[in-house]
Amino acid sequence: MLTTTSALVCAARAAGTGVAALNVITLEHAEAVVRAAELTGLPAIVQISQNAARHHGDVAPLAAAVGTLARASGARIALHLDHVEDVALLHRTAECGAGSVMFDASRLSDEENVEATRAAAEWAHGQGLYIEAELGAIGGKKGSAHTPGVRTDPREAREFVEATGVDALAVAVGSSHAMKDRTARLDLGLVARIAAEVPVPLVLHGSSGVPAAQLREAVRHGMTKVNFGTLLSVAFTDAVRASLAASPEEHDPRPWLADGRAAVVDAAAGCLRAVDVA
Repeated sequence: MLTTTSALVCAARAAGTGVAALNVITLEHAEAVVRAAELTGLPAIVQISQNAARHHGDVAPLAAAVGTLARASGARIALHLDHVEDVALLHRTAECGAGSVMFDASRLSDEENVEATRAAAEWAHGQGLYIEAELGAIGGKKGSAHTPGVRTDPREAREFVEATGVDALAVAVGSSHAMKDRTARLDLGLVARIAAEVPVPLVLHGSSGVPAAQLREAVRHGMTKVNFGTLLSVAFTDAVRASLAASPEEHDPRPWLADGRAAVVDAAAGCLRAVDVA
């Protein structure tokens, strides 16, 4: 069933557990995430990033596919637009069937970030949408303020939420985008301090590089929405490479696409289970 990010995040927070948000790029990614949710019996937030939308030339086709898959499934699936910097794409959130959006103005100065995010939140709430934003750079994004080692200050996080009116906040507590190995160490004490200070659910970006045990502890310390992307792409690509190497004369793409999809089912199921601490 197609539900909303707001419903899943609020339910998880009330239950003291987490909910996984998984970025998809292809139809096979989306099929795999929905299948993983069905197999585990756990909800999933399916995310389409601005970069993924740019890859396809338009967000609408992949968003429509996710919506179709969700409505046909018995699993609880929400559709979310992730790391949206383009205001034009922000304004297409409801049109494409998503109930939520992460508006990313973190490349701007602090003052400009607050101003842009406040405007985005006012627009989103006027459309009945749930909006997430980011304070404190999350490592791993080249050419931006996302610098490894940066940490979110709890007081600044509270002030940012109060100034912007966002519904959820992504914070920097030790994870980093685009990590291919799971070696990141989270500052769990900082997670707890931010959670005690900030009135909205917390979001962890860059979770692919965090060991499952650390993710569980982060949820226990106050993290609610936990985002994964690179982990799924690595699983898909590794499986496709192995499939092509095993059948070098094969020209039908369906076998290797199926192998990639199966690998993502396993990876996504692991992500869903990792944050389920209820």
